[in-house]
Formats: sequence, C-alpha cells, structure tokens
Amino acid sequence: MDIQLKRGLLEVCVLAAIKNEPSYGYKIIKDMQPYQEISESTLYPILKRLETAECLAVRSAEHNGRLRKYYSITPRGLDRLEQFKEDWREIMSIYSFVTREDVNYNE
Repeated sequence: MDIQLKRGLLEVCVLAAIKNEPSYGYKIIKDMQPYQEISESTLYPILKRLETAECLAVRSAEHNGRLRKYYSITPRGLDRLEQFKEDWREIMSIYSFVTREDVNYNE
C-alpha cells in the first residue's frame, strides 16, 4: 500500500479510536488491534501530528503515581472524520468502476 495513503488511514483510525471518549496510547493501540496493527513507534508520531493539526487535544493526569497523556478529539478532528467518510464514498465508487465485470467482454 502507498505509504502516504496508509499514513492518512492510520491517522483517521486514531481519531476514530478516540471519537467517543478520551484515551491514552496503550489503550488506543489495543482498541485498534482487531482492525489494524499499530506499534508505539508509529502511534506517537501520529498523535503528535494530529495534535499539531489541532485534531486532538492532550491533557496529562496522574495514574498509579505516573503522568499519563489522555487524547480527546476536537471539532476539527470530527470534521476530518466526516471528510474521510465523504472521500471514502467516492473511493468506493471508483473501486466499483475499476473492478466491475465487463459484460461486453464475452460478447
């Protein structure tokens, strides 16, 4: 798969993982695991890019005596998810066109 396409898909997956409630790195990885494998070394740069793009907000809170970063989606992040859904409908339409059976081929 094209690396830029995969990068964009992973970013949207991360946003989807935190869409309903704030989360932290390890939990995001676990929540995504049934759908897409992602390592810590891949996740944390994505989280930083999304934070820089104002698609998510970060807060730190103490957990078992250590600081943990919690990530929550912002309105801009929600907009990005909605844009992805619109784009995906267009991609699926193109995919259907490309993979359709050519009924005239056997004639």
